Amino acid sequence: MSSTRSSINFRVVFSSVFNFLLNKPKQQLNKTYDYTRYVSGQDYVFESANDLKKGYMTGQGKGIKRGDYIILKKGSDSCQYQVEEIDYYSEPADMWIALLSEAIVERSHST
Repeated sequence: MSSTRSSINFRVVFSSVFNFLLNKPKQQLNKTYDYTRYVSGQDYVFESANDLKKGYMTGQGKGIKRGDYIILKKGSDSCQYQVEEIDYYSEPADMWIALLSEAIVERSHST
């Protein structure tokens, strides 16, 4: 009886590991979308919150997903935000609203 129990346990463990590896989420690379050429208030709307550290953006573009980055104009500079949440409208299908948070960008300094 113990050999039957151990063979069942082995099958369950093997099946679980095999299913995990088969259905393992693929490593996704976050993409960066540059909106600095677009006009705020015309091509997109950004409503800041939390002293510009977070905000809601409504815009258009396909394929943007959670974790991706969006670069926006901030005066004469630009600011990079990361998409925390995003919801696409049903019409038009490429229009969305997203919660963005300011991303800390490490810049290399040359000496």
